[in-house]
Amino acid sequence: MKKILTILFLTLFTGASYAEISFGISGALTRIDASGSEVEGGETNSKEVTNDTIIPSVFAEKGITDRITIGLDYIPIDADVSDKTHSRSDTETSVTGTKTTTSTSRTQTADAELADHITLYADINLNDDVYLKVGAVQVDLNTQESLETGSVYGNETIDGKLIGFGFRRDTSVGKYMKIEFIYTDYDDVSLTSSVARTGVTTNNTISADLDTTAIKISYAF
Repeated sequence: MKKILTILFLTLFTGASYAEISFGISGALTRIDASGSEVEGGETNSKEVTNDTIIPSVFAEKGITDRITIGLDYIPIDADVSDKTHSRSDTETSVTGTKTTTSTSRTQTADAELADHITLYADINLNDDVYLKVGAVQVDLNTQESLETGSVYGNETIDGKLIGFGFRRDTSVGKYMKIEFIYTDYDDVSLTSSVARTGVTTNNTISADLDTTAIKISYAF
């Protein structure tokens, strides 16, 4: 989908001169909210995490009518879903389906990051200063687990939808500045581990939901 978004953006820009295209930089104070659950051998563990962080990005945009501007925004850095790595210690006292007893202790650590975030958006003017913002996003969710069970969940590319509103003003530095309030809803994620725990025939599964809210300041040049 990243290729599709980029191709669509370039197609809409075809024929535009360099002077008609605005390039810029942004900084967004972003709250990442994530909730998820892991099912392991019939046992479900759930967790909710948040992370407040400042995320920079670069963008290019062009007005295609008097009321509509289209743009492409790219975040060149990775962002942690949580503000810390989470760990859990498990003690296995039996092997499922047998009378075998054990005293195996395992420490599981997990974290995840967002990478290669791209947004294709449209700003729709409500008046000279205020606009509605809508867009389609895609991002890579990279899991960073260290599980003594030997399980690996791998990475996933997820899509999402963006909505918000903003204020645009001309400035003496560059062409203009924008202040935006943005909410992004990402599609639900479902991951299956590469191996099952000893004595458990079903591989572990993780399901997660991810949303972000942001206050964003941008300068166009």
